[in-house]
Amino acid sequence: MGCCRLEVQYLTPEVLEGFENYKYSSVDTSPLSNYVMHPFWNAVVKICPRWIAPNLLTFSGFAFTVANFVILSFYDYHFYAGGGAPEGTEAEYLPIPKWIWLVSAFNLFMAHTLDGIDGKQARRTGTSGPLGELFDHGLDSWTTVFIPTGLYSVFGRGKFSVSIKRMFFCYWNVFFNFIFSHWEKYNTGVLYLPWGYDLSMVGCFIVFLISTFGGHEIWKFYLPGGYYTSGNVVEVLLYAGSIGLSMPVACYNVYIGYQRGTGKMRPLLEMMRPLYSSIYLMIVTSLWMFLSPSDILELQPRMFFYMVGTVFSHICCRLIVAQMSSTRCEAFNWTLFPVTALALVSVVMRPGLGFETAAVYVLAILSTLTQLHYGVCIVRQMCRHFNIECFKIKDRSD
Repeated sequence: MGCCRLEVQYLTPEVLEGFENYKYSSVDTSPLSNYVMHPFWNAVVKICPRWIAPNLLTFSGFAFTVANFVILSFYDYHFYAGGGAPEGTEAEYLPIPKWIWLVSAFNLFMAHTLDGIDGKQARRTGTSGPLGELFDHGLDSWTTVFIPTGLYSVFGRGKFSVSIKRMFFCYWNVFFNFIFSHWEKYNTGVLYLPWGYDLSMVGCFIVFLISTFGGHEIWKFYLPGGYYTSGNVVEVLLYAGSIGLSMPVACYNVYIGYQRGTGKMRPLLEMMRPLYSSIYLMIVTSLWMFLSPSDILELQPRMFFYMVGTVFSHICCRLIVAQMSSTRCEAFNWTLFPVTALALVSVVMRPGLGFETAAVYVLAILSTLTQLHYGVCIVRQMCRHFNIECFKIKDRSD
């Protein structure tokens, strides 16, 4: 009864009707995906028991990425274990044990595999539907903060890597790469799967695996010429894969769709509507980071990253619901109000370190509760509407 009282009817009759008429349409042209990952996943799904619900696979894969985030946060909250600790405190930031990287590699492998077979399991068991796609992509939007954090934990913020502030924009590079795919689908009706996802997952797995044998130290080197480091290479690859490839391709696909009349044919401001909240969030949090009187990102890096990533994920989930139901996407998410308010108080009134730290934690908790509440409510509402269960394959004789 208590759960029912807390439930908010997020899915209107118009949205539910849109879900009834929804048909999944995607294009995957990645050679890695088509020639390596899908054949592997096709083999793996055959050994998966048919009674396991696809959404259970999706959630389990997500849980593995969260586990990596928690484990690495415990061992190296400030990203100093890879080197670059403040002078005189090096002893407090011992390298992360090598066996942790093996665990991280295993967790990432499981996350990628389970994410790869959930749709195949749905088709195999005849349980495909909009809930599965929504559940999958919604959780994927949250992993955009967990997976890059694991990679940055390997390199740390030392001289062979990138600064914490530059890493902040690497996160935003990943965030925009994700949301551009769904902005593209919002305007074309087709999800063009970016090449970068499988490449980044496999690349991160290899980095973890190599770190199992060589530890942090194996990545401490300069390229020929003695100027660029291993961390710089990873940074360039991240930007090249998204700004250089995925995002321009997304823009081109939208342009072609509108040119040929196969897109949603929205006016320019309506076409760009899904991006407004994310752009605003990036501007506000960037200003907070640069103008923070206590240099909050240096002091609370993981929590700041987590907070921004969770707010971003909530924005994405709202967009995914809109694009799948063919309804109008919101222009401004309400979670941006508390973020703006606490950022302004921190920067303008300058109440000090204690306030800023508390503000980041409050926003992290608030965004997490908001995300969980929204997710649980829409899953319950879709299950009721379609007469299905989220984590169980319903007996078809019912």
